[in-house]
Amino acid sequence: MKTHYHIIIIGAGPAGLNAAISAAQSAQSIAIFDDNIFAGGQIWRNGPRAKLPLIAQKTQAIVADLPHVDLIQSVKVIAAIQPKILLVEHLGQSLQIHYDKIIICTGGRELFLPFPGWTLPGVTGAGALQALIKAGLDVKNKKIVISGTGPLLLASAQTAKKAGAHVVFIAEQTPYKQIKNFAFQLWRWPKKILQAIFMPIISYHTDSFVIEAQGNHAIQSVTIHTPKGIKTIDCDYLACGYGIIANTQVASLLGANIKETVVHVDEMQQTSLEGVFAAGECTGFGGSELSIVEGQIAGYAAIGDTQRAQQLFAQRAHDQKFSHLLKTTFALRAEVKRLATSETIFCRCEDVTLAQVIQHKDWYDTKLQTRCGMGACQGRICAASATCLFGWDTVKTKVPLSPIRTKSLIEMLTQQSK
Repeated sequence: MKTHYHIIIIGAGPAGLNAAISAAQSAQSIAIFDDNIFAGGQIWRNGPRAKLPLIAQKTQAIVADLPHVDLIQSVKVIAAIQPKILLVEHLGQSLQIHYDKIIICTGGRELFLPFPGWTLPGVTGAGALQALIKAGLDVKNKKIVISGTGPLLLASAQTAKKAGAHVVFIAEQTPYKQIKNFAFQLWRWPKKILQAIFMPIISYHTDSFVIEAQGNHAIQSVTIHTPKGIKTIDCDYLACGYGIIANTQVASLLGANIKETVVHVDEMQQTSLEGVFAAGECTGFGGSELSIVEGQIAGYAAIGDTQRAQQLFAQRAHDQKFSHLLKTTFALRAEVKRLATSETIFCRCEDVTLAQVIQHKDWYDTKLQTRCGMGACQGRICAASATCLFGWDTVKTKVPLSPIRTKSLIEMLTQQSK
């Protein structure tokens, strides 16, 4: 790996890959860093059992042929040790990477909210179930319940069914009237209609959500609120997803402005910092089409080609309307935010209960007085829950961004002390 690039792109999903294609028109040196072993991000997640859409295959093939672009997997961004210098880990090495400009395409992750039984083995996120299946998890003949909100539920169900699972219940918390209104507006986005046609809807139930998961050593059944009353259903897996939240850690690390939990950008996808751009779901969830066009604009803007960037503004505006429709249709209802009891584990890594958390006034105080947010996930799950449930500000990022090797820690502290 080189130690200097003109442009660094963080994230190899639809936004990052398309940003690289646009920026490559300048023949500048470009690196795409991704912490997964396969390119594609969450939307185009790859793996032994994954079947990538044709657009993902074509995009990755184009990037692979670009002469000035290095696509480097399994890279963890640790810290920004000096202006325009990142400390990263790659293949057991700690490296200082210098850059002139940076495009942040860190995507999003699903919101996983606490409820009784959510820590039982077999309970995952909806997107996490997809990832596990594509990575090789055998779910053939397993009974699966999927709960939460948004199109990700149907996508997860589709992946499970193709792998031979029995999707016995899809619980969508949004009322039927709102779903119907959403469906009637999809004509404005023909590709979305084609995607919806092939989604599994036989087990799809609106105005429904999981109240509790039961089991001894693993999940065995779930209790579900439905319009016709409470139901208990046997299952082997429960996958819950309550929407997508932006991964803002890298942007926050660099000092970019975070507004309403997403990275704030201008019309050129530039953040509040000069030379720092952002695109894709870290700037707001809107699907692969929006991520693609935002990545293209960011790539052109990073090389100063404003004319080509501006030619894509109309397409971005069209896709942003779909993003707004998603946000308004699948807004979380109050009942889902009140499922956890005082005894429910709030921080899964450190076994901190909801009762222990609500004793404190804010996220900072909670972290000081308990071990909430101090575990392996570095607060990615519980901090998001705290923002959603209590309105707490949990955006501020601390370094290192993730657990690191001792050598990297020493190097980070040494550079920061200079």
